[in-house]
Amino acid sequence: NGDSSILTKNRNKFLNNVHAESEGRRIKPWNRSYEELMTFFQEFGHAKVPRKFPPNPPLGMWVANQRKSYKRYLKNDTSSK
Repeated sequence: NGDSSILTKNRNKFLNNVHAESEGRRIKPWNRSYEELMTFFQEFGHAKVPRKFPPNPPLGMWVANQRKSYKRYLKNDTSSK
């Protein structure tokens, strides 16, 4: 029946839009944190942001989380993906 294929196409389009929107919400904050890390690097000459960096505490936590995720990735731990 033609109705079910239209519904399926509309549902797929909706789900793809939701997925893309969700990915965008995750990517934008990551990009912002990465830019903040690049600013830190330009100022201090390294990327060893202290976990409790007073001018920007979330940056220190973000860097720590990135390092933890990277170590998991190197160990082939799928929870980091």
